[in-house]
Amino acid sequence: MLNDRLLVELDSAGAERRSAAGIVIPATATVGKRLAWAHVRAVGQHVRQVEVGDRVLFDPDERAEVELEGQTYLLLREKDVHAVAAPRSTGQGTGLYL
Repeated sequence: MLNDRLLVELDSAGAERRSAAGIVIPATATVGKRLAWAHVRAVGQHVRQVEVGDRVLFDPDERAEVELEGQTYLLLREKDVHAVAAPRSTGQGTGLYL
């Protein structure tokens, strides 16, 4: 991976979901603007806040698909990631970027 790129694999749980009433909503249904979760498989050398193995939240409209060894992955930029599921705490500093 180059620069600020991430190679991610979509969560299998995101394929189809259930409504509060128990109705199954297929993955092909569009319900407004919905973000998706994925697992990071590789990162570029300039990625600062995400590591391999992290679970990230991103907008599925801002992606590019790539197939490697029969498996489909998504290619994202680090700036397209909205959140990391489990942030790491180093216990140092204030957490502010100056």
